[in-house]
Amino acid sequence: MASAVRRRESAIAVGLDPDPSRLWRGGTTVPVDATPAARAAFAVADHCRRVLDAVAPACVAVKLQSASFERLGADGVRALHEVAGHARTLDLLVVLDAKRGDIDVSAASYAQAAFGGVDTPWGPVPGVGADAVTVAPYMGGDSIRPFVTAGRRTGGGLFVLVRTSNPGAADLQEHVLVEGDPVWARVARAVAALGDDASPEGPVADVGAVVGATAPDRIGRLRELMPRAPFLLPGVGAQGGRVEDLAAAFAPGPGAALVTASRSVVHAAGDGHEDPGPDARRAAEALRAAAAGLR
Repeated sequence: MASAVRRRESAIAVGLDPDPSRLWRGGTTVPVDATPAARAAFAVADHCRRVLDAVAPACVAVKLQSASFERLGADGVRALHEVAGHARTLDLLVVLDAKRGDIDVSAASYAQAAFGGVDTPWGPVPGVGADAVTVAPYMGGDSIRPFVTAGRRTGGGLFVLVRTSNPGAADLQEHVLVEGDPVWARVARAVAALGDDASPEGPVADVGAVVGATAPDRIGRLRELMPRAPFLLPGVGAQGGRVEDLAAAFAPGPGAALVTASRSVVHAAGDGHEDPGPDARRAAEALRAAAAGLR
């Protein structure tokens, strides 16, 4: 994962969290003789393909919000696989934003679904084929290691939630422990140790961190605590984060961080625009240029 990012010029990931009520207009006609779930999933997949076609030249990766597809049932999961496959044809890395956080058998099952799939008595069942997946750390290291194991089989990695972009992050992540560290610092130390253990060679590890762009004053310290971890930086655009505040994340080199933006790119033209692709491309290009200036 990290080596693949380093080979690209862009440090931008477009986020796709498709809302069936806010899809791009036009596109392929939705079949009328299917179930509501199948029709919604068809429209979502078509929308996501068109977004990727528009912005791929400016991006290195796509971040797929798993829940936005899963809520459409089995048809939505099929759409997720289709969109991930289309991203790969455009030479984009696929980050599955699922925020999994269970242990033992459940964690291993989630990891198989995200990465390479599972062998069964009836034959292999493919996973999403993601290059990376987001995971929650609050059940401890044994909730993360199955993803490290499964990801390394396919050359993938993971991003652990460390200091997230949402307003409620401060409720727990900023809580100061008895030792004097906030919770996010304790998690950051664990991420760094796991990355050093899992991938001891090279400037960038296979175990990364989700670090919200809405808390830029934390990024310098987080980079000190996790010098080799690639950072996934959500929160730019609609959530208020600014690319210009993220320079510390790129300290180890150009493959050290991915700036992610969703609504500010996908809906750059506003709702109801007849041809939103060019505006989305321009928004992605602007982010790319801003991020390039930090390295």
